[in-house]
Amino acid sequence: MKEVVRLAAVADIHYSRSSQGALHELFAHVNDAADILLLCGDLTDYGLPEEAHILAKDLAAVRIPIVGVLGNHDVESDHESEVVKILSDAMTILNGDTVEIDGVGFAGVKGFGGGFGRRALGPWGEKAIKQFVQEALDESMKLETAMARLRTPEKIAVLHYSPIAATVQGEPLEIFPFLGSSRLEEPLIRYRATAVFHGHAHQGSLEGELKNGTPVYNVCLPLLKRAWPDAMPVRIHEIQMAPVAR
Repeated sequence: MKEVVRLAAVADIHYSRSSQGALHELFAHVNDAADILLLCGDLTDYGLPEEAHILAKDLAAVRIPIVGVLGNHDVESDHESEVVKILSDAMTILNGDTVEIDGVGFAGVKGFGGGFGRRALGPWGEKAIKQFVQEALDESMKLETAMARLRTPEKIAVLHYSPIAATVQGEPLEIFPFLGSSRLEEPLIRYRATAVFHGHAHQGSLEGELKNGTPVYNVCLPLLKRAWPDAMPVRIHEIQMAPVAR
């Protein structure tokens, strides 16, 4: 087993019909910089199969395993099943599922909105509000089921929506409820996630923590470009692997 497993993470790459080759340099970089690439949602711009085909073609240049989740843009056109099928030859897409690579366990869901802490939306009043909250609860339950399934010491959560308010700071306060949900935080703490990666908040903050101190990284591509204008816009995170007992 490797002593160190390097993760490269980025989100919100928004592949469109004209994106072929747009991330060639980044994809080439991660081959040498990391052991595993995480793509944290909004892989396509409108969730169209033709966009997924273009991304899949570009991802063929990545020689390391790729793990990802869908984002809200990927479900815009109601073709998410086809998008997943197209991309599955190039990467592993998680939706309440898990995968283990190099001794590290990954659990992933898209997540949903609803807000954070005491300001989180509750299931009261109109049917539409209850349905909105139920979607957040369903995503949280999928995440909990996936996290519970992992048996590796190191557990990485891959999301699109944020589980905490800290990494959406910088966005207008009015849209905080649509950027994530603290309901996603509960299973991450209960099952002791090692680190959490998400996207979606383009104007948010790079880093935050769960209540128990677990690091949370916003790896939205536009945010990384602004924060690191002179560096490759991808978050590299190293995991120190525990030695195997003999």
